[in-house]
Amino acid sequence: MNYSQDSLLNRVRVIADFQFGKGAGEALFPGSCEFTLSRTGRIRQILDGGARIATIRAEDGRLTLGEEGATRLHSALRAPVYRVIIQDDVIEFVRQGKNAFSRHVTGADPGIRADDEVLVVSAGDELVASGTAMMSGKEMLVFNYGVAVKVRHGRSQT
Repeated sequence: MNYSQDSLLNRVRVIADFQFGKGAGEALFPGSCEFTLSRTGRIRQILDGGARIATIRAEDGRLTLGEEGATRLHSALRAPVYRVIIQDDVIEFVRQGKNAFSRHVTGADPGIRADDEVLVVSAGDELVASGTAMMSGKEMLVFNYGVAVKVRHGRSQT
């Protein structure tokens, strides 16, 4: 199957706009993106300059962000959208890729649902990590136990 570059680009932009809101697709995926396809011709990874922006999950067709994708999304979305704010004393652990627990969450976008891709940030909105929400934003603030965000990528300090 031969899809045009424009067709692939439009497809991932539509997914991003659906998942993160209008405008996220253009912010995440510039025209210079490259695509890795599966044997069946489905988009798997989206790269830009060799850096992985995102991967499309086979089971549900949603995006998981690479470190570059998380950085781009953080710049594109206004706080508090898709953000989970954690206590300063656990930032270094989360940067190393350790999960963020609900007892360490001080703020969260109430629109977050379990299984959403989220950005983990400091109180000053510095990007610390990205990963998958294991509970809703409201639940993260109510519960004192359990994993709030399963961290996929910690982000080194800039």
